[in-house]
Amino acid sequence: MAKSTIEYEDFEKLDLRVGKVLQASEPEWSNKLIEMKVDFGQELGARTIFAGLRKFVNFADLIGNKYVFIINLPERKLGEGVSQGMMLAAGGDSAHLPLRVDDSIIEGSQIK
Repeated sequence: MAKSTIEYEDFEKLDLRVGKVLQASEPEWSNKLIEMKVDFGQELGARTIFAGLRKFVNFADLIGNKYVFIINLPERKLGEGVSQGMMLAAGGDSAHLPLRVDDSIIEGSQIK
C-alpha cells in the first residue's frame, strides 16, 4: 500500500548522498546489524552507519561498493554503537537489498 502524499518541500529536507563502504563488520552485540565505515568524500568525510541487513547480505560484499544513504538524520544509538545516517534498501519482508550506485559516481554526490 502506498504511503500518503507529501509535499515536495518534505522531500527536499532529505540529504541523500552516495557513500563508499570502506569497512564493514558484524558487531558481537547484535544479530541484526552491520556496522560500516562509509566515505562521503573530502567535504563530508567518513561516518559510522549501522544497517539492519545482517540476515539479507554478507557484510564483506558491501566493502568497496557505493550505496545511497541519508546523512542528515540525528545520530541514533543502536546497542553499543551510534549510527550517523541510514543506508537505503529495497525489498519486502523476505529480502532487503541496499541501493547500489555505479562506481563512476563520486562519493558525497547528492541524490536529487
